[in-house]
Amino acid sequence: MGIVNITPDSFSDGGLFFSAQQAITHANRLISEGADILDIGGESTRPGSQQVDIDEELKRIMPVLEALVHTGVPISVDTSKPEVMKRAIAAGAQMINDVHALCNPHALEAVAANAHVKICLMHMQGMPQNMQANPQYTDIVTEVKNFLQQRVQIAEAWGISKDRLVIDPGFGFGKTLQHNLTLLNRLDKFTELDVPVLAGLSRKSMLGAITGNAVHHRLHESVAAALLAVIKGARIVRVHDVKASKDALAVYHAMIQQNHVSQ
Repeated sequence: MGIVNITPDSFSDGGLFFSAQQAITHANRLISEGADILDIGGESTRPGSQQVDIDEELKRIMPVLEALVHTGVPISVDTSKPEVMKRAIAAGAQMINDVHALCNPHALEAVAANAHVKICLMHMQGMPQNMQANPQYTDIVTEVKNFLQQRVQIAEAWGISKDRLVIDPGFGFGKTLQHNLTLLNRLDKFTELDVPVLAGLSRKSMLGAITGNAVHHRLHESVAAALLAVIKGARIVRVHDVKASKDALAVYHAMIQQNHVSQ
């Protein structure tokens, strides 16, 4: 899943692709690098970020979405606003990626009736404005897993079939470095919920805390994190650097395939 941030303030590339044309050009580059899905967003959810209103978010994403829906690559829209979800789906979005896991009022009904649309449900403790202030858990894996299981069950109760759902433990969303490492190390526990797991680790501050590298110099650790997430059971990795990630995963999959052949 290639990332297209149409924002002035995203943590890694805020402002780089803020104009519709810049975002479209970047998206096409990610497609040429082998992106299987594009995730476009018009509101930053980095720690400390502020919300934007519905009209501004739509103004940012709609021209880009409308330009990309004909590429043949599925488009995911990263939003928590039901009004934006409805407009995006009507324009051809094939996935809604919601950091609030459809918890906002009317979010469930905004997506429930559209049987062709996938939904990613993510865990976050707190809100982007305050989530990194002092995150606390007794047992992070159990608590995050239970939350996601509840959201899957609620979605199913609304008539959203399980095959439409994806779950994301929310690396960096109300988690310390140790919380994030625990989640990565035990990511396979989330596969027990029987829905695909998405992992978004690319360029995040947890990687900078490990290596000391600034946000624009975290390619190697981002690729390593994506590879480890897939080894631990992730079916989708949300990345800034598509080609590097695809190449690393190609080596891993070649090894796995050879194991099957030799058996």
